[in-house]
Amino acid sequence: MNVDDHAEELASDLGVDKAEVKENLQNLVEYSVPLEEAKRSLRRKYGDDDGAPSGGPTAVDIADVDTDSGNVTVTATVLTAGKRSIRYQGDDHVIGEGELADETGRISYTAWEEFGLEPGDTVTIGNASVREWEGSPELNFGESATVTTADGDIEMAAEVGGDRDLAALSAGDRGRNVEAVVTEVEERTIDGRDGETEILSGVLGDETARLPFTDWDPHGEIEAGASVRIEDVYVREFRGVPSVNVSEFSTVERLDHEVEVGGPTRMAIRDAVARGGAYDVELVGSVIDIRDGSGLIKRCPDCGRVVQTGQCRQHGAVEAEDDLRVKAVLDDGTDSVTAILDRELTADVYGGTLADAREQAREAMDHSVVADTIAEDVVGREFRVRGHLSVDEYGANLETIAFAERDDDPAARAAAFLAEVDA
Repeated sequence: MNVDDHAEELASDLGVDKAEVKENLQNLVEYSVPLEEAKRSLRRKYGDDDGAPSGGPTAVDIADVDTDSGNVTVTATVLTAGKRSIRYQGDDHVIGEGELADETGRISYTAWEEFGLEPGDTVTIGNASVREWEGSPELNFGESATVTTADGDIEMAAEVGGDRDLAALSAGDRGRNVEAVVTEVEERTIDGRDGETEILSGVLGDETARLPFTDWDPHGEIEAGASVRIEDVYVREFRGVPSVNVSEFSTVERLDHEVEVGGPTRMAIRDAVARGGAYDVELVGSVIDIRDGSGLIKRCPDCGRVVQTGQCRQHGAVEAEDDLRVKAVLDDGTDSVTAILDRELTADVYGGTLADAREQAREAMDHSVVADTIAEDVVGREFRVRGHLSVDEYGANLETIAFAERDDDPAARAAAFLAEVDA
């Protein structure tokens, strides 16, 4: 049954207008309220609890919970507890979210009402529904659920608390705490749910990694160079990498010590691609090709897209502007990525300015000579490339921030490798 069928059934049972029921049901489902929970909520709204399940929910271990479990009862320890605000039917609604664990495993949860959950609490949650979240089961519980304190402690491998290094964060994490340096920050104005909204965006760094962040309710403690502890953040995916989100419920405290920031994460290309993306990663490999669309190119002055034959895909015929770019295929023997160099890095590789490239193309009466010149200098040579990797249906692309030829001695590398093998 689809939402329309469920709405018709509910409207018939409740004796109310189907269109009204469908609108309310659709809104709840769009905000990820499980369908059965949404239907029970509407029955309560219209004063009818006959649709509540007649049998009690099944008590299960967390390891046995899946998206087909229906309503369940679990006894578990709260690992993390965060809060976030969502907009439902024009009103703000605060939800709780985090992780639970028992002897058998761990699971994410969303609490649609305030249950006072705190990390370390051991509770029995009755009549929780299950949905899929970030590819895994998640417990959802609201008005129809019960949350009571459970006796005794649970022996489990999971650690209570949300403290994590940046490298340990994953998309879907909620209620996490980080200590990091604000390495970059800027104020931005966006079109938010209440109109124009001021936010902060930038980069956080610690010894393990650097990650982008957004502060949706700007905190004064977040300034460039500040070492801070931020509690109750949630993590979303942004361009294939985890992005830290700071909300109105997050607390930010200046630290009395400086957090050390490490360098880029060095990875084999295969490992970086397998992760689905990586922020501030260093890859080492040989440039085996320069892709089409490199060298002297033209961009739309309105959106910045590359223009072919004077036509922008979005804006049609435009007065295109010249630019420099390289799309270099980097291969380390495990996999390959396309390293995309901006104008500044391309000028360094080319050994000339945009004006020089225009002059070369004009003399040759061929724009492709610029890409050919670059290819002669880089193809077949090894480079250390630093940047931000994203992986999507178009392949693996590295937004390059540093591009330098590998300068260590190949003979010394070979000797070191053989010594390691013999050890």
